[in-house]
Amino acid sequence: MQQTNEHLARRIDALEQIEAIKSLKYRYWRACDGKDPRTFRDCFVASGASIDYGRMGAFDDADPMAEIFTKVALHTVDGKHVIFDMHHGMHPEITLTGVGTAAGRWTLRFRQLNLLDRTEKLMTGEYDDEYRLEDGRWRMSKCHFTETWSMVRPLPADAVISEGTFAEVAR
Repeated sequence: MQQTNEHLARRIDALEQIEAIKSLKYRYWRACDGKDPRTFRDCFVASGASIDYGRMGAFDDADPMAEIFTKVALHTVDGKHVIFDMHHGMHPEITLTGVGTAAGRWTLRFRQLNLLDRTEKLMTGEYDDEYRLEDGRWRMSKCHFTETWSMVRPLPADAVISEGTFAEVAR
């Protein structure tokens, strides 16, 4: 009976760790869509994260990527944002690889409205991630994205884009 309880406790702990990693990735995408550079940066380890976003660049730390994210996401013209992103992550495969380490794969469905170019971009691809417990929280230590396909098309001339509220930016 003792062995069964210990086995169940280990399984429950593993499931809780996997759910915490999923929450991390969802928080990351929510920060991207919510124009929240602070939370975006906080999703990565303090130093030494391996980031490769293909055309957007590859980095050996999250700070340079967070700077690019800030410039793009918070770019405004006449006081209005001009880039709107929508990240939908799905099909998570999370594997605990050791004490305080894990690996994961995700599929991304992405949509972006670019009001500077008057375009809509649809894209899908795969994330290859690694995670590490740091200060008691899961963070990404590796985040590599491989684009599967994308399509860019002009926004219709009569398209009306309405900006909502970005609560995180107001902090």
